Amino acid sequence: MRDYVSVRRRMIETHLRRRGIKDEAVLRAMQEVPREFFVEPGFEEFAYEDSPLPIQESQTISQPYIVALMLEQAGILSGDTVLEVGTGSGYAAAVISRIADQVFTIERHDSLAKRAEQRFEELGYDNIHVRTGDGTLGWATPGPFNAILVAAAGAEIPVALTDQLDIGGRLILPVGEAGGQRLIKITRSSATTFQEEDLGAVIFVPLVGGETSDNDAGKPVAIDKTLTLPKLIASRAEALPELGDPGFAAAFDRFADKRIILLGEASHGTSEFYRARDAITRRLIERHGFNIVAVEADWPDAASVDRYVRDRPQAASQSREAPFQRFPTWMWRNREFTAFVEWLRGHNAEVSGQAKAGFYGLDIYNLSASIAAVLGFLDKTDPEAAAVARERYGCLTPWQNDPATYGRAVVTAKYEGCEAEVVAQCRDLLSRGLGLRKGDGDDFLDAAQSARLIASAERYYRVMYYGGPAAWNLRDDHMFDTLSALLEAKGPNCKAVVWAHNSHIGDARHTAMSYGRDEINLGQRCRERFDADVALIGFGTHGGRVAAASDWDSDMEIKQVRPGLPNSYEQLFHEAGIERHLLDFGRDPVLRERLAAPLLERFIGVIYRPETERGSHYSEASISKQFDAYVWFDETNPVSALGLDNAHLDPDTFPFGQ
Repeated sequence: MRDYVSVRRRMIETHLRRRGIKDEAVLRAMQEVPREFFVEPGFEEFAYEDSPLPIQESQTISQPYIVALMLEQAGILSGDTVLEVGTGSGYAAAVISRIADQVFTIERHDSLAKRAEQRFEELGYDNIHVRTGDGTLGWATPGPFNAILVAAAGAEIPVALTDQLDIGGRLILPVGEAGGQRLIKITRSSATTFQEEDLGAVIFVPLVGGETSDNDAGKPVAIDKTLTLPKLIASRAEALPELGDPGFAAAFDRFADKRIILLGEASHGTSEFYRARDAITRRLIERHGFNIVAVEADWPDAASVDRYVRDRPQAASQSREAPFQRFPTWMWRNREFTAFVEWLRGHNAEVSGQAKAGFYGLDIYNLSASIAAVLGFLDKTDPEAAAVARERYGCLTPWQNDPATYGRAVVTAKYEGCEAEVVAQCRDLLSRGLGLRKGDGDDFLDAAQSARLIASAERYYRVMYYGGPAAWNLRDDHMFDTLSALLEAKGPNCKAVVWAHNSHIGDARHTAMSYGRDEINLGQRCRERFDADVALIGFGTHGGRVAAASDWDSDMEIKQVRPGLPNSYEQLFHEAGIERHLLDFGRDPVLRERLAAPLLERFIGVIYRPETERGSHYSEASISKQFDAYVWFDETNPVSALGLDNAHLDPDTFPFGQ
């Protein structure tokens, strides 16, 4: 019996090292993999000669030097994910698998794919995944890839393969027609830029796929621009594991270098959106140093939660009433959010200083609690100022528990001076900041932000009754100002995760909000101010059920979500057929371009009226410009709301009780 180990060693020294292959990982892998196992019967004695050998379907197994050269140029490292186009016998994929963490290989001939898969199983190589298909389209779901190797030559470089390269990833492939092929190395240096290097002349079998056929070998194989959008989405989508799988949150590590990550939702009552944001936020806090969680919620209510999760004493003004008891109670009084709060409290108990993550509200609605927070602070620190504030806020108090009523009253002359008084109070409180921050930093931040909130809320409820975009713009400007104040207060090294509706976190400039209604939003302001330090991530669904009300201040109902309308993103993503996935527009310029044309996008808030859905819940948008990435759940479920009967502040079960 021939000593293949010795023959293999001779191949390494004679055909590889002497010809300049220096990558020790590649050499060790090729020493380990039995090439005789991958050749056709009768060719075993030639397995370690430096020449290609024929296999079934008129294909070849590449010569050892070319395999080694391609792997060395690809720079494959332990832990990498690698795509191979052209499985053939399976030899190259087997060698790659001894270096990389995961190997995905595509073969257009089903017989070759099955035989290669059988060889991998017999050898015990369990980190290789084989698929029969069109290699020119790549394999989007497990990507992006650290390296892609192509074992067949086409006249052009397939666009899908460059799109599926990670930043810094390398694509090694032969390009050209018979008699003029060159081995090319493409390195992706950014989302839109690539570097190209010619590695020399080679001879490969033709690349067949895309728009080509067996009779079209050698013709361009770039992606067909007429590919339907659902098929394009399916080819580009990164399938996500279930929400309980650690791999779900790990998929978002790519955004961890940002200072602000905004996580959206397509409704205020969908369990999957809350649980997804929970999982992502936990990982960002634990592994990437994020220490601010800012949400679309009232500042005073969120301040109660913050005191709980950071184990700070509850303020006197906040101890009289549990948080989040105003409509819509289910938006935050639900089991999904409670689970996150309890986790955050446990996490903070194990860390100290800036590693503790705070919880903050960005919104302006809770006027009465905001006034109570300001007055409570002033009662403790400056009773005379508190008396002045009570007088100034007197014109608001009749409507503290129904601030919209105030909007109807402000048109009279009696209330015309109220805005100036509230703004003056805010200015007075903020001017005290230098003297209070040293000893009462968190308390001052609470009170100062509440003063800002009251000033914004007064204007907000006033403009509600004049119509136009002013109320929306005031609200989102307030949320942005609050976020900016948090970032400034917490210092240059802080990092924030924001939870808010898609309508707030998607850049309004690329929706009908801007070009139809002259509205701005939080996501737009963040991009304008922080630019590349921001990631806007939207969420969507096609069907299922949702917790929502039919009218403002009415009871919560569990409603059936209607299937996405024709000519909507919801319909496109549903037809793509991938139940749960991520679309990263920053890594995929082709997909970004194809999804830039405006389509309908659904927005379900705390109110959902299926009977008028087209007019009341859909708006035109360019989703790939509106967001940096998009998370899809094809069918979703309602949040598990908590009742108000557990609203007491039992220290063991605060903030909501169980």
